[in-house]
Amino acid sequence: MDADVCIVGHGPVGNALSILLAQRGHRVVVLERHAATYPLPRAVHFDGETARILQACGIGPLRPGLTSSSGAYEWRNADGAVLLRFSMGADSGTGWPSSNMFGQPDLERALDTRAPSLPSLTVRRSVQVTGVDQDADGVTVTHSEGTTRARYVVACDGANSTVRALLGTPVTDLGFFYDWLICDVRPHVERVWDPMNLQVCDPQRPTTAVSGGPGRRRWEFMRLPGEDVAELNTEARAWELLEPWGVRPDNADLERHTVYTFQARWVDEWRSGRVLLAGDAAHQTPPFAGQGMCAGLRDAANLWWKLDHVLRGDAPDALLDTYGTERKPNVRAYIQIAIDLGNVICVPDPAAAAARDAAMTGAVAAAPGDAPMPAGPVVTEGLFAPVADGDGDGDRTVGHLLVQGVVAPPIGVAARFDDVAGLGWRLVVRPGTPTVGDAELSAWFASIGGTVHAVGAAGAGDLVDVEGRYERWFAEHAVGAALQRPDFKVFGAVPPGASPAPLLAGLRAALTGS
Repeated sequence: MDADVCIVGHGPVGNALSILLAQRGHRVVVLERHAATYPLPRAVHFDGETARILQACGIGPLRPGLTSSSGAYEWRNADGAVLLRFSMGADSGTGWPSSNMFGQPDLERALDTRAPSLPSLTVRRSVQVTGVDQDADGVTVTHSEGTTRARYVVACDGANSTVRALLGTPVTDLGFFYDWLICDVRPHVERVWDPMNLQVCDPQRPTTAVSGGPGRRRWEFMRLPGEDVAELNTEARAWELLEPWGVRPDNADLERHTVYTFQARWVDEWRSGRVLLAGDAAHQTPPFAGQGMCAGLRDAANLWWKLDHVLRGDAPDALLDTYGTERKPNVRAYIQIAIDLGNVICVPDPAAAAARDAAMTGAVAAAPGDAPMPAGPVVTEGLFAPVADGDGDGDRTVGHLLVQGVVAPPIGVAARFDDVAGLGWRLVVRPGTPTVGDAELSAWFASIGGTVHAVGAAGAGDLVDVEGRYERWFAEHAVGAALQRPDFKVFGAVPPGASPAPLLAGLRAALTGS
C-alpha cells in the first residue's frame, strides 16, 4: 500500500481531513489537480463549531489577521426598513465566536503550514485522477503520474467531482437555482460598515454586502429574470453595481468577479465500498446561512476518527456506514435552512416583495430585538447512546456539542479544553462522580485513546474549570458525566451520582459489537 488513505482534492476539507488523519500517524497521500492553492476568495464565513475543528487541526483559527468579527447580520428592504436582524453572539459555547469572517486563501495558507510538521502526510499537486478501482483489500487510484494504492479513498474534489462521476453516484437536486454576481473587493482605506453584514431585499436587485475577512469586502448581486449572464459577468458591470456603495477603481481593487449558480443538492450514497465522498463532492448548499464550507469541515470531523478506528483495528469497517447516516440528515437540514432564507431574499416581483416587507416589518414592530440565527439540526441516529424517552436532561444533550471552556492542568498553563486534553474520546465528569469501577472496561477505553477528566473548582478535579463553564453546563442539564466523541458531540450522559460505566460499555458495544 502507498497510503492508508488517499484524499483526492486539497481544498479546505481535504486539507483538514489529511491533517486530522496524519496527526494520528496514518500515511496520507493527497492528490490535487491544481499546481497551487487557489489564490482568490471563495468562502468567507465559518461558525464556532468549524473554528473548533480548525483548532483540532492545530492552526489556531483566530490567529491575528486571519478572521474578523462578523458583527450583526441585518436584512433591509429597498427603503432601508429593517426586516430582520440576526444576533451573531460572541460566545458559541465552543470556545470560539459563533460567527467569523475570513478570506479562504488566508485560511488555506494557515492549513498548509501544518503539512511540514506531519511526516506521514504527502501532498502531490498537478495530478489529475482518471480512474478509481477497488477490491477487497484497497483502492487503486489511476492518475496522470501513475497509480496510488490505498486502503481507503476520500473524494474532496469539489462540486464537479471527478471521483463522484467515476463512481456514478446519484445526486438529489432540489432545483433551487439562482445566478449571482460575486464581487470580492479590497478597499484601499479601511472603512466602518454598519451593519458589518447586510442583506438588501430589493426586488430591483437583491444584494448581499458582507465582510470578506480582514481587509476585504464582498458584494453579491442577483441576476434578474431575463438578464444575460455574459453581460452581468464583466468587470465594467461589476464596477457599475459597486459604485452606489462608494466603491470605485480609484479607492478599491476588484480581486474577483464571477457569476456563481447557487444550488441545493446532495449525494444519495456517501460511501461506495472503500471510497467516501466529502465536502462539495457530497453536497452543495446555497450561501444564505454561510454553511457551505462549514458543512464540509463537519464531514472531515465526522470521518477522520472513524477511519482512524477502522485502520487501527478498534472497530470493523461497518463503522464507516455511520458517516452517511449522521451527515446526510444534518446537511439536508442546513440546506433547507439556506433555501428558506433564500426564498425570502430572492424575490424579484415588486408585489410579492411588498407583501413580504409588510409581514416582516410588522413582526419586527411586534417583537423588536435581534433574532438568533436558525439553529442547526441535532442528529442522534448513528454512533450515539440510545435516547430513552427524550424527557431526561441528559438525553437532550446527546448529539449536541459539548461545551469547551478554559481549563488549567496541575502543571502547565490554562488553555482551551481540547488543547489540554487532546483529541479523542473524552469522558468529562463532575468532581465527586463515581468512578467507572471496572478495570477491564477502563483498560479498553484507554486502548482506543480515551481519557477521563474531572473538571471543577480548584482542588476538586484534575482540571480546574477556570471560567465555570463546565459547572454551569453540568447543572443546567442535570449531568454528572458526559462522554465526548472525537468530533466534540455528546455520545451520551449520566445524571449526578451515577456511574459513567454504562457510557463506556455502550460505546464498546457500539464500536465493536461486544
